Amino acid sequence: MTTDELTIAIAVPLEAEHVELIRAVDPSVTVLYDPELLPPERFPADHAGDPNFKRTPEQEERYWAMLNRAQVLYGFPNESPAGLAKVAESNPHLQWIHAMAAGAGGAVKASGLDTEALRKFKVTTSAGVHALPLAEFSAFGILNGFKRSAEMARDQASRIWPELRTPTKLVNGSTLVITGLGEIGMETARIARALGMKVSGTKRNVEAIEGIEEVTTNDGLATLVAGADAVVNTLPGTPYTEKLFNREIFSAMKPGAVFVNVGRGTVVDEEALHEALQNGQVSYACLDVFAVEPLPQDSPLWNHPQVLVSPHTSALSEAENRLITERFCSNLRTFLDGGELPHLVDPVHFY
Repeated sequence: MTTDELTIAIAVPLEAEHVELIRAVDPSVTVLYDPELLPPERFPADHAGDPNFKRTPEQEERYWAMLNRAQVLYGFPNESPAGLAKVAESNPHLQWIHAMAAGAGGAVKASGLDTEALRKFKVTTSAGVHALPLAEFSAFGILNGFKRSAEMARDQASRIWPELRTPTKLVNGSTLVITGLGEIGMETARIARALGMKVSGTKRNVEAIEGIEEVTTNDGLATLVAGADAVVNTLPGTPYTEKLFNREIFSAMKPGAVFVNVGRGTVVDEEALHEALQNGQVSYACLDVFAVEPLPQDSPLWNHPQVLVSPHTSALSEAENRLITERFCSNLRTFLDGGELPHLVDPVHFY
C-alpha cells in the first residue's frame, strides 16, 4: 500500500519511548499521540489505565477527533468493546486496529459489531507476546504440583515439621499434555522439554511437530490425558472449546495428574474440576483463568487446599509494553509492504 497518508493514533496508555519506536518504522507515517488524553498507567502495561481518569468534554472531543483521523489504531479506544464499536461507526477510513490482548476475539465479539462491519477493517491481536510469561507460569504450576508446595506452605504456616518426610515427584521423565500447540503451547513445550518432560498435545490441524511425541485433535484428548502426569490448557474460549475439560476428560486422566489453565476459564467445567480435585484424580490445579471473572466469592476453588488461584495475571510482565510495541512495529512494516498481517481476529468465529 502507499504510505502517503497513513496516520496511526495511539488509543491507549503507552510510554513515549515506545511511541518513538513506532515513529521510527517508516518516515512517511504520522503517529498521533497525546498522553494528556490517555489515562495514567497504575502498573506496567496497564492498558486500560486508571479507572478514575476522566476527560473533560473538550478532551473527549479531541480524543475522538484524533482517533477518527487515523487509518490505524494502536489499541481499542478506551480499551473497551464499546470503544471499538464507536470508532467503527465514526471512522470511515479505518483499516486496521492492533489489540493489546492475545485473546482479543472476545472483546471484538462483545462490541456487537456484525460481520459486515468487521470486514471493513482488520483487527490483529498481541498473540505470542504473552507466550513466554504464560509458559513460565505453566512450568511454575507444574513444579508446584510435583514438589508439593501447597503442603509445604501449610506446614510452614502452622510451624509443623513432619515426622515422616514425603518424597516429591520428578519432573524429568514425566509426561505433559498441552491442549493447544500454538505459540503459547509450543513455548510451554520448549520449557517442559528443557526440564526433561515428554510432551504431547492437541492441534486443530494435526501434523507432526519436532520434539512433540504425539499430536491429535481435541477429539483424541481423553486418550492423551490417560498417560499424562501434567496437563496444561492454552486454548482460547470459543463455542468449540467450551467445557472441553468435563467429567469425562477429568475421569480419563491419570490419577494424581497436575492441571494448569492459562487459556480461558470457559474451557473447563469447574464443577467437574472440583470433583476431580476432591477424589484425587487431579492432585493439584494452578488456575489463572475462570469461567466467571473475578472468581465468585462462593466458588469452592478459593479455599481448596490443592488449588492456586491467580487473578488472570500470569501473562503480565514488566516487558509487556515493549514486547507489544515491537510486535506492532513488525506488523506495521508488513502492512506498509502489503503483506499478510499475522494474528488476525476471525470476524465470524472471534479467535
